[in-house]
Amino acid sequence: MNKMSEVTENVNNNNIHIYEKVKVVFLGEQSVGKTSLITRFMYDSFETSYQATIGIDFLSKVMSTPDRTIRLQLWDTAGQERFRSLIPSYIRDSGVAVIIYDITNLQTFNQLEKWVTDVRAQRGD
Repeated sequence: MNKMSEVTENVNNNNIHIYEKVKVVFLGEQSVGKTSLITRFMYDSFETSYQATIGIDFLSKVMSTPDRTIRLQLWDTAGQERFRSLIPSYIRDSGVAVIIYDITNLQTFNQLEKWVTDVRAQRGD
């Protein structure tokens, strides 16, 4: 087990299930679709109306394969500049960082290097 995941136990019907917990943080500029991707993954739905994420949102989903069960912790970060100071602490203990940009907005693509630099500053290469 590596330091990016944590083992938790859940007792259910006298069986012990071991969950590997993986923290996934979604990063990117405002309005690139971070929340939309998470909503599609979690609920298989798409919201046509836009509502900005304020601060950080959190969702959890258990995924199973024949050999293990993983609890994904999905952290949806706000893209607005005023919330940037919150993000490093969420990157620091994440197992995965997903950096998203809007293919119709070149400026969001040009900001990818900044996000990669932020992740490397907190997590290393």
